[in-house]
Amino acid sequence: MGSAIAIVGAGPRGVGILERLGASGPELGPDGIDVHLVDPHPAGPGRIWRHDQSPLLAMNSMAADVTMFTDETVVCDGPIVPGPSFWDWAQALRADGDPDSLRDSLGPELATELAAVTSSTFPTRRLQSAYLSWVLREVIAGLPPGMRAHVHRTRAVGLAEDGDLQVVRLENGDVLRVDAVVLASGHLDATPTDEERALAARADDAGLTYLPPEQTTDSDLSVIAPGGTALVRGLGLAFIDLVVLLFEGRGGRFEPDGDGLRYVPSGAEPRLVAGSPRGMPYHSKPHYGLRAGRPPLPRFFGPAAVDPLIGSGGPVELGTQAWPLMAKEIAWGWYHELFVGHPGRVRLPWAEFAARFSRLDWRSPAMAELIAAAVPDPVDRIDLVALDQPLAGVRAPDLGALQPLVRERIAEDLRQHVDPAHTPHLGAFVAMLSVYGEVTRLAGSGVLSARSRAVDLAWWQGFFNAVASGPPGFRVRELLALSRAGYVAFLGEGMWVDVADGAFRAGSSSVAGGPPVTARTLVDARLPGPSASRTTDPLIAALLADGAVSEEVLRDAGGTVLRNTGLIRVRPSDGALIDATGTVHPRRFAVGPHTTVKVAGAFTRPGMNAQSLRYNDAVARAVLRSLPGARAAAA
Repeated sequence: MGSAIAIVGAGPRGVGILERLGASGPELGPDGIDVHLVDPHPAGPGRIWRHDQSPLLAMNSMAADVTMFTDETVVCDGPIVPGPSFWDWAQALRADGDPDSLRDSLGPELATELAAVTSSTFPTRRLQSAYLSWVLREVIAGLPPGMRAHVHRTRAVGLAEDGDLQVVRLENGDVLRVDAVVLASGHLDATPTDEERALAARADDAGLTYLPPEQTTDSDLSVIAPGGTALVRGLGLAFIDLVVLLFEGRGGRFEPDGDGLRYVPSGAEPRLVAGSPRGMPYHSKPHYGLRAGRPPLPRFFGPAAVDPLIGSGGPVELGTQAWPLMAKEIAWGWYHELFVGHPGRVRLPWAEFAARFSRLDWRSPAMAELIAAAVPDPVDRIDLVALDQPLAGVRAPDLGALQPLVRERIAEDLRQHVDPAHTPHLGAFVAMLSVYGEVTRLAGSGVLSARSRAVDLAWWQGFFNAVASGPPGFRVRELLALSRAGYVAFLGEGMWVDVADGAFRAGSSSVAGGPPVTARTLVDARLPGPSASRTTDPLIAALLADGAVSEEVLRDAGGTVLRNTGLIRVRPSDGALIDATGTVHPRRFAVGPHTTVKVAGAFTRPGMNAQSLRYNDAVARAVLRSLPGARAAAA
């Protein structure tokens, strides 16, 4: 009798685990493995990338920057099994399929989009859905002999044990008896926090409308009335989705207007006043390629630097012991691209600059002097503080006076991310991806102080998101057009919100005077924070109640709780679940943003030794080794 595995969550993460199971199955697994993919949403795309969403919503990655497959750069123990990136897939479809068959398989809208897509296009999420659906079919077709995949379009609601067997109870009444389980559910919905509940109660008492954090595509936006003013807290990707759905989604349109766009209203749109701690939308995604090729990474924040920190036993402070090396690594990516890709804009050859740069401390006056002497134009020098705090020092007497100041900074940031003269931004972006993986290793080792995990890691994640996970440039152009037309106003950094005198009130540290902005609607434009204890997922909730999963609670040396991260504890090396007693379960695993191992995205750029592919491989191989009769166990 063969073995069986259940993967709860059949979006890109779950499919990535399946692909790696297939790759290492012949080496590690027993003969005959049934893999059950469980998800109420379409297998392959999953919830986030499902076809059933607005055709206006786009990815924040270019077509050439998306793949689900390993390549020769990926350093992992499992076999490398190359496969087409999104762009390769799109080109192959166009080359092999006639227009009629493409319309039949994709539908007329996606067939038209496919015909026009280029390597630098930001495709719609619906076209990405088609790619991910194809990837799943390709992975299933390529599974080794004896490994079979079964898709269950339902929800997993319970998990128990019968001896060594894992018993997965499904919402449709079926029961799966398997040997190992992988929880790959992605972002978990959650009930509101205490603060959010209190705000909702005060809003309800005043007859106000409050939309708490949730997936924007699942929100009931009909409660935001045309012509009214809504406050928005959050300027990340959920905010961009909100803007798309409330303006173009309600019939508005954008027309060319010189170098920018002009918004033509439909009459059904509201007015938004939006702010956040940083006060600016995420930095635009770069719209160009590297001129100098991939920077030589890691250089300053790789295993040679991180392993001694891990070996020290801690406590390690990320901000003082790791950040100087992290910052130097990010700057290394920037300056490699500048010196090698744009040699006419620097005063030293790369080899000389690199040698001197390598010897200097990132924070030293000598480093600042080297950069100033070698890079004459300040715009060509990386400014990490400005990237993190784009509105620092910006003050205005009122909201109206603030708008041109914010728009000026957004427009300049956009210019640098779409103009190929500024490809060093992409060099820094690539370096940040490398740094992210090493930070994950460091965080998973247990040597970071509780304070550093509670404060510094949260800052780093926010900084990474703001710099590396922004919207496409065309969305920023649309946002600027809406601001110029008076439909979107920026509240500035340090946004605050309260309820008083029968209305929501909001202000920020950017506006020095004037009355607060008032509105009868507030939208928290972000995903719920991770929280196993507040999750609405019945499976995770039941496991937590039974003590079979545990949340990460950070305490100082005296035992005082600094923060409950809400993340499910897993063994960093392979995602094995850790229960309330601290015991690692031998046959239960979890991977994704709801766990203590942070991986930058479920899919990734080709040719970058991607962290997500390496981690999928490690988890899949651990799952295979856990099976009865596994070859590794016998060895």
